[in-house]
Amino acid sequence: MQYSDEHLRYLRLLSQKYKTVAAAASEIIRIEALLRLPKGTEHFMSDLHGEHEAFVHILNSASGVIREKIDTVLGPDVPAEERAELATLVYYPNQKLPELKARQPDLHAWYRLTLLRLIDLCRFVSSKHTRDHVRRCLPQNCGYILDELLHAHFEDHDKDQYYGEIIESILRYDRADAYIVRFCEVIKRLAVDRLHIVGDLFDRGPRPDRILDSLMAHHQVDIQWGNHDVVWMGAAAGSPLCIMTVLKTTLAYNNLDTLEGGYGISLRQLERFAQSTYADSDVSRWIPHADPRTAAGDLTAAAQMHKAVTVMMLKLEAQVIARNPDFDLQGRDFLNHIDFAAGTVDYHGTVYPLLDCDFPTVDPAAPTVLTAEEAHVIAGLVRSFAESERLQRHVQFLYAHGAFYKICNGNLLYHGAVPMTEDGAFAAIRFEGVARSGKQLFDYCDRRARQGYSAPPGSPARLAGQDFLWYLWCGAKSPLFGRSAMTTFERLYIADPPPTGRSRTPTTSISPRWTRPSAFCGSSALRVQAATSSTAMCRSVPSRGKAPSKAAGGSSSLTAASAVLITSAPALRAIRWSTTRAG
Repeated sequence: MQYSDEHLRYLRLLSQKYKTVAAAASEIIRIEALLRLPKGTEHFMSDLHGEHEAFVHILNSASGVIREKIDTVLGPDVPAEERAELATLVYYPNQKLPELKARQPDLHAWYRLTLLRLIDLCRFVSSKHTRDHVRRCLPQNCGYILDELLHAHFEDHDKDQYYGEIIESILRYDRADAYIVRFCEVIKRLAVDRLHIVGDLFDRGPRPDRILDSLMAHHQVDIQWGNHDVVWMGAAAGSPLCIMTVLKTTLAYNNLDTLEGGYGISLRQLERFAQSTYADSDVSRWIPHADPRTAAGDLTAAAQMHKAVTVMMLKLEAQVIARNPDFDLQGRDFLNHIDFAAGTVDYHGTVYPLLDCDFPTVDPAAPTVLTAEEAHVIAGLVRSFAESERLQRHVQFLYAHGAFYKICNGNLLYHGAVPMTEDGAFAAIRFEGVARSGKQLFDYCDRRARQGYSAPPGSPARLAGQDFLWYLWCGAKSPLFGRSAMTTFERLYIADPPPTGRSRTPTTSISPRWTRPSAFCGSSALRVQAATSSTAMCRSVPSRGKAPSKAAGGSSSLTAASAVLITSAPALRAIRWSTTRAG
């Protein structure tokens, strides 16, 4: 047989790993066998917004898939209450186990029954995986015993007797608790093959840092950045404007745990500056959304910082807009459009009275220039963000495991919107003198976002990349934002702001989450199924999924026993307030 030079080159490469034809053929057979296994479950989450407790519950329960499998394995003969308790034990073994043990009149019998049920459940969830894969998922300290329990064959011996002897040994040596916890962890590990986080880990929620800790420990996860994520990435990269933006959101919800407790970033210098500068100011418009039990003094201090950060943010926004004309945000440098003597603002040609005319740090002759005290505070915060080891680890993880978009299993994953024209074609967006659309635009955005963190410190490229990270947060044609404007100034300073401030622009009227990537990558039009913020629709997935169903709080989700699970922000909010650990 004659082989071409290219064919021979591939065969030589193949021979480096497989020395014989038999070895190569065996590997081909193994791979083809793997491809014929049932498709593993993929779990999609979006808009987590820092809601750590809700995230952990959804992750542990696999959006209800584990409960469905328990119902399948145990069947209707087992009371629903017992099935719910077993589900909660799987979700939270370390917390639930002591509670269940305390209620048992015969603890030995309960241990035996629970272990048998967990073995059956674990065998069921492992049935779609190869034995080698299951073994890799088992903990090292007791993996051999678990492997025996999961893969024993009963053609020539009694199943109950075999299980019974091993379980009695586990009980005799007081290892029941440890094995129950290990089984629960393996079940959760095998129930979901891959986790996709489709944007917005950060926002107003209390602990996005803990979400990232959980994701860093996950066996297989990828992330598509949202606009709330990129502004934190810009803050970690050292962008003063992104830092002010992050602080503005944090202070608006009096959520200082993430910054101070999670990342060790001190706000003491900012607090002293705000208290001295705005001691006599009316800060009622800056009172944060907070727990009603929060002390009034604490809220006043937070409101003073909130106002101080807002004014510094407006100054920095005007500076970034001025040095980036291709952002096309002229007119949103609001400090340049205020008549400080009259107390009015020229808002895109219409003059409005200001709700707050107190600007003690603004020079009307040079409104966008920082005072020496403001510059000192910002420099300290830039240093604190850069020196937070935990924040830097988290952001490096976002860059290493995240991207602007991802194509996986024939689906395009991204957060936000694809800019489009009214007739359904890709809209061309011009940056740095070049118009880009579709995949080319997304690749460009990904590169510029990475440039803001990885370019040499102090270089023009790094500064430009940091400015672009802020633009992705709130730019009118940012695919991650998908709205006409971020109306922070309008809400705080204009009594009756124009209703069009946060409307969707014509270029982003179609806002899908997932769709087939073929049009995106090659053809002239994107065929999508539009999705609202509370319902994420998925195409090209296995057909075993259920139709979207209404959940508590008006949310919708798409779940499937072995295909795809989707969870978005409204479901997280509903879970946060209405779900307990009762299953």
